[in-house]
Amino acid sequence: MNRKFVVYIVAFAAFLGPFTQTIYTPVLPEVASQLHTTSFVVNLTISVFTLFLAIMQVIYGPLTDSKGRRKVILFGISLYVIASVGCFFSENIGLLLVFRALQAIGIAAGSVVAVTVISDLFDGKERGQAMGTFQMMVSLGPVLGPVIGGFLSGLFNFQSVFLALAATGMLVLILNYLYLKETKPDSGEATRFQLRDFATILQNRIGSSVIYLGFIQYYVFYNFLVFLPNILSERYGLSAEQKGLVFLPMSLCIVVGSFFGGKIQARIDGKKVIVLTTFLNVSSVLFFMIFYSISITWLLAGIICFGLFLGLSLPVQTTLLTGAFTKNRATAVGAYNFFRYMGMACSPIVGSLFYHMGGYFLMFSFIVLAFLAFALLLSRRLLGAQARKSAS
Repeated sequence: MNRKFVVYIVAFAAFLGPFTQTIYTPVLPEVASQLHTTSFVVNLTISVFTLFLAIMQVIYGPLTDSKGRRKVILFGISLYVIASVGCFFSENIGLLLVFRALQAIGIAAGSVVAVTVISDLFDGKERGQAMGTFQMMVSLGPVLGPVIGGFLSGLFNFQSVFLALAATGMLVLILNYLYLKETKPDSGEATRFQLRDFATILQNRIGSSVIYLGFIQYYVFYNFLVFLPNILSERYGLSAEQKGLVFLPMSLCIVVGSFFGGKIQARIDGKKVIVLTTFLNVSSVLFFMIFYSISITWLLAGIICFGLFLGLSLPVQTTLLTGAFTKNRATAVGAYNFFRYMGMACSPIVGSLFYHMGGYFLMFSFIVLAFLAFALLLSRRLLGAQARKSAS
């Protein structure tokens, strides 16, 4: 088995989750118009997808620990392909909501299995570098989605994105069927899932810190993805294709950050990297809030910085998490992804509430204050504990 190639094919499956989630965000108003519904209901197609993506993490995690990696991912991708075809043929918002839910139920297996397979195949510094490669690919998903979706929708119509997703999913299914072998360690006994496994993970200092960080980071990230197209339309009058291109610099910076985040772990303690990048992310959101309305150049500077520091943090998070849990690492990854996806799901709903109460200023002010409070808590939990341990 070519381990590096396996990293790419499982990461490709994980990439499809966030990619599918955001692929038509630049044309949400057009979707509402063509399906004769409201913008709120169309936003639900994103939230419903994200909700099921989150719920299935806590199901696929234990299943992957007990049944194996290969069976779970092949089932998930197969369901995803079928659901994508269903989305393409959906002629009303009700059918689209149903098939979006099925899409999420299928592709949710990708992220859990991918991180678990990488943890099975690599140890030490190699694991950190492999996680960097994985995060590079997955991080492209939520940002390349709007870029590609904007162009496809501009050239054809928004339904065309689902046909493209079905074809891509079939390619990923074939690659994993041909090249992914079972990597679950043969312990001689089946792993039984118990609810207290989740409690154990959340009681662990590293586990809970990484999991809660994932929630707030992705809540913030999806505020950018969901509300940035509106800002670009209202403030700068950009077309769907132009709005998609605005996401590209942030995408590239997430890729660059993930690449260096995978390598930096060999030189700097992972806990310090996570705390530092969290504070830098807070600064990036504050910068964006102050300067986004001045010019598109300043707007780009804010999201570029956010993307870079987010990318640096991501591979460190998964490396710390999988290193802290060995017997039930898929369950730990499932819990981590569940909280991340819940952050994504909450973002459009909570963000809309703050926006209607006080516009973008109130929405981003809440983010900055909540994010800063968590950064201070994270510093105390990770670095404070490390300092006390060194002193003793």
